[in-house]
Amino acid sequence: MDLEFAKQQVALMLSESYLHPNGQIPAYEWNFNDVNPPVHAWATLFLYNIEKAVRGHGDVEFLSHAFQKLLMNFTWWVNRKDPSGSNVFEGGFLGLDNIGVFDRSAPLPTGGFLEQADGTAWMALFCQNMLEIALELAAGAPAYEHMALKFVEHFLWIAAAMNRVGGRHDRLWDEADGFFYDQLRLPDGRAVRLKVRSLVGLLPLCAATVIEADLIARFPSVVERVERFLAHHPELVQAVAPLDRPGVAGRRMLALLDEAKLRRVLARMLDEEEFLSPFGIRSLSRYHRDQPYVLTVEGQEYRVDYEPAESSYGTFGGNSNWRGPIWAPINALLIRALLQLYAYYGAGFTVDCPTGSGRAMNLFEVSAEIARRLASLFVRDERGRRPVFGGAEKLQTDPHFRDHLLFYEYFHGDNGAGIGASHQTGWTGLVARLLQLYADASGEQILEAGRQAPAKIAASLYPGHPRGPGR
Repeated sequence: MDLEFAKQQVALMLSESYLHPNGQIPAYEWNFNDVNPPVHAWATLFLYNIEKAVRGHGDVEFLSHAFQKLLMNFTWWVNRKDPSGSNVFEGGFLGLDNIGVFDRSAPLPTGGFLEQADGTAWMALFCQNMLEIALELAAGAPAYEHMALKFVEHFLWIAAAMNRVGGRHDRLWDEADGFFYDQLRLPDGRAVRLKVRSLVGLLPLCAATVIEADLIARFPSVVERVERFLAHHPELVQAVAPLDRPGVAGRRMLALLDEAKLRRVLARMLDEEEFLSPFGIRSLSRYHRDQPYVLTVEGQEYRVDYEPAESSYGTFGGNSNWRGPIWAPINALLIRALLQLYAYYGAGFTVDCPTGSGRAMNLFEVSAEIARRLASLFVRDERGRRPVFGGAEKLQTDPHFRDHLLFYEYFHGDNGAGIGASHQTGWTGLVARLLQLYADASGEQILEAGRQAPAKIAASLYPGHPRGPGR
């Protein structure tokens, strides 16, 4: 809504007032030393592309300054949050504080450390965003081509580590379940997979970014060096989307999930008995309502079960509010990923998604369905009631209240009632962008070059290519 103010916010977080000389960015107000997801590169690129779409040119100086600081932060992550040097990351809190078996910001009761599917996926997305920024800057400063190559290589090492090439069993991907899980690494080196179906296992889907054909053509030396790297390390692409296979309009894609894994993860995400709520994607699968996950350590039981609103017990000394509710920012990132994947696979890639139509849907249509469900939180239903207001009769019926929406922190995973702080417009307000996006575009529009809708998608959740996804 306010581009200049947003850029100032990014610049502030990356300034010497906040960024530690070692590259660490503080987490939150009561513990600067904890860790939140590294979304700052995505935010920087997002703002740059909005300005480019709106004004016809991006702020290259802003992008260049941010890139240098983000490079420091990336290096801090690599040096501090990958203790074994295996390209599988810890992270700790990462915004998903109460979603797991243990308090991820505290020492583990078992000793050892967690290899986090979400932390590793965030770093894969960080690589993709830094690659996009490097290629944008390389158009005017060829020295950045070296950085583009660096982030392609680093993404591939991370992707291979998540899938543990070579048939090892201690990997984050569970072939039997078709899902990603955190892994507990014990002091003696053994690994225990923590089989909780949560957003932790959906976040690898978010690490998906398309590279346009004209960018590939513009940097032949980068392509040649990537091909040479892959010739020396063919094992790195065994379990990820193939880099050398063109998609729609000649695009290439960096993604943690190949087509087979993507279909299996989407099958869980789009199952109404698991993640798909009438109001968006839940933070924990409804499967755990009847099948709680239980781990016993030295006689103490650690338990995770689905609770769609507030937790009935204070697991980590407070409320465990990630055990089922719907959160708008994660839904927005999943929608972004679906648009990226759609731009690569096109309309021919379809999956089952329960809408009552009985037909398979392409990934644009799936993204629109999730956005519709999120928007329905705020829209009157057939009884004239807004799900966001739950059982609060004054808010539902009083003419002085019923049309004044509150943007709650998160929402009941089954009935959509608003929960937590009622003023979280910073992230729940994303629903306005989604309404705008899907009011302006359809699946057919997004597949046609030169139409107006793709340009608006470019300025919203699509990565910023002004032509849109093309035919």
